[in-house]
Amino acid sequence: MKSYKKKIKIIVEKTETGFSAYSEDYPIFTTGRTVPELIENAFEATQLYFENKYLISNENLKFEIDFEQFFQYFKVLNSKFLAEKIGMNPTLLSQYVQGHKKPSENQTEKILSGIHQIGQELSDMNLIFRK
Repeated sequence: MKSYKKKIKIIVEKTETGFSAYSEDYPIFTTGRTVPELIENAFEATQLYFENKYLISNENLKFEIDFEQFFQYFKVLNSKFLAEKIGMNPTLLSQYVQGHKKPSENQTEKILSGIHQIGQELSDMNLIFRK
């Protein structure tokens, strides 16, 4: 069986009970209470759809979420802090987050790069417990 070579875009949406995800290009739909559960379920749903046709790996899936839903879910990251971190006008980023404006591809990459940088910094951090 051949490996699937393309990226499959999976759109993620926040729901009242967790998350839902779907592909715009294939009849692939799933839900999950948490993001890790959603990712696992999306991978399984994709494997089932392509069963007996292609081998699917985690690298085939590309998850996307809009700005507003991203900041609703990751409330620990506020848009003013992110804007200052990446050198962007906080009001402009706030307009993206609220859905009043759509960022260009270049702006989206800049924001995503900043989010990844913050994530890397957080994952490299250790907390000290003192008695």
